[in-house]
Amino acid sequence: MDYTPVLNLVKICHQHGVQDVVISPGSRSAPLTIAFNRFPYIKKHLVSDERSAAFIALGMAQKSKRTVVLVCTSGTAGLNYSPAIAEAFYNTVPLLVLTADRPPELIDQQDGQTIHQKGMFGDHVKMSFQTPVNPSSKDEVHHHGKIVAEALMQTVDGQPGPVHINIPFREPFYPTEDLSFESLPNINTDRTHREYSMPEAEWANIIADWGKYSKKLIIGGQGSMKSGLTELMEYFNNQKQTPVLGDVLSNLHYVNGLISLQDLFLGQLDEEQQKALQPDLLVTFGRSVISKNLKLFLRKYKPKAHWHIQRNGHVADTYQSLSKVIRLRPSEFFTSIKEIASKGDPEYLNKWQSLQKQSKAFIGDFHGKQEFNEFSTVHTILDNLPMGCDIHLANSMPVRWANYYGFDHSHVQLEIFSNRGTSGIDGCTSTAIGSAVRSDRTTLLLTGDMAFLYDRNAFWNDLVPDNFRVIVLNNHGGGIFDLINGPREQQEHPEFFLTHQPLKAKALAEEFGLKYYHCESLGGLSNGLDKFWIRDGHAKILEIETNIAQNTKTFELFKAEANTMLNEHVS
Repeated sequence: MDYTPVLNLVKICHQHGVQDVVISPGSRSAPLTIAFNRFPYIKKHLVSDERSAAFIALGMAQKSKRTVVLVCTSGTAGLNYSPAIAEAFYNTVPLLVLTADRPPELIDQQDGQTIHQKGMFGDHVKMSFQTPVNPSSKDEVHHHGKIVAEALMQTVDGQPGPVHINIPFREPFYPTEDLSFESLPNINTDRTHREYSMPEAEWANIIADWGKYSKKLIIGGQGSMKSGLTELMEYFNNQKQTPVLGDVLSNLHYVNGLISLQDLFLGQLDEEQQKALQPDLLVTFGRSVISKNLKLFLRKYKPKAHWHIQRNGHVADTYQSLSKVIRLRPSEFFTSIKEIASKGDPEYLNKWQSLQKQSKAFIGDFHGKQEFNEFSTVHTILDNLPMGCDIHLANSMPVRWANYYGFDHSHVQLEIFSNRGTSGIDGCTSTAIGSAVRSDRTTLLLTGDMAFLYDRNAFWNDLVPDNFRVIVLNNHGGGIFDLINGPREQQEHPEFFLTHQPLKAKALAEEFGLKYYHCESLGGLSNGLDKFWIRDGHAKILEIETNIAQNTKTFELFKAEANTMLNEHVS
């Protein structure tokens, strides 16, 4: 075969700023693997399990803010990418997915490792392409290169996300001579990105409408850490008397005065108390929020107007009240109205801030009095983090425990990540490892036993760096199903929901060469965290064993005492 199109593909990836490719071994993908391996300017990462490989690439892309390339062979290998691709699609993470394929004449002919691969990821990719088979003419090679360039641009154009290229190869596809990246045909990949600017008349209407509403509320959804936006949110909260809400994944924890404990207090207030918090104007930005109580509250007590700020892409009507989409970056919008926007209602701001302050004091007091349990353990961990680290919160209970804790502006130099696009447990460890590979900072994964065991193959490679730390909350089952109404009332609860399992993390740590620590008390945890954080050339696992029954008891008590405290405070 003519290797020019494949070499060209690799060079175009480099031209578009790609720094990492995650490769899973296979024969049909050999041309891609060989070409990437022989190109010195892109770092290669070998991961045998395609499901884990895709999540590792996801973590790399999340951290680096760059497109990461995935390469796999034909057949079901690509299907194993699907969970991570869905997560990348809903979490707006740029991936270029390259699946090698059999040529069309072998499809449905009982040839090995052959399935229908064209468009195999359906609506969970931004776009899907198929290249011509073994292009050789000048026009075919040029067309092949244009497909690659367009796919790469689509990963970051507008709202970032995954893009798929299916690449059929006919045999023979192993090179018989040295490959050269020199003298390849030039592919023009330049394209002007149109920046939207709002007409002055529309700006005037926005400012006028802003002034019509007294009770204004700003909510930041899941997003990456941006210092400029943090400063703007602090300004609006403190100078414009407009409450700013953000849960643990908003990365707004630097904002002095941020309302972050709404998941706690909104669920405990009666109708009259919630009605007093109803906004006139709701302004949102970012992706999803964790808090179910916040979503239920705003769906019931709808604002008169709801503006969502998002430069491009699909906009969800999460609170069922969307009235305006403003096609700007949040920082652009708030910078533009900063000096001319009217102030909000100071009494309305005080209601939110008072509930936040009271809830924060309650949480600290509550956990100081409890027996050893998972919830209080998370509180202790998050109170003893090292400066300058990245935190990955696994799905199920860890991300919820952390959200009930609520970071504040005293936790400096922390960035928080979680796979909340689809909220699955299937790739939390792999994603965190991918992020750690692209970072010099300590990277902590806080996970439960079910998510940890589900993704064991995350460690089945040579990528795990010494800055990686895992804390496993092992209650030996699916403890979340003992905390939510519904499953625990069913006779199937013990076997089919809690799914008790006897395993521990120690054997895995020994198998893959990680330092292992074990804890069964809060005192032992507080005393042992210092050596856990030390960078001594080893990745580390800390396993904390708790009891599901005690965890449930503590959480029920937490809600009951919070209800009493808040009702006494409000009354």
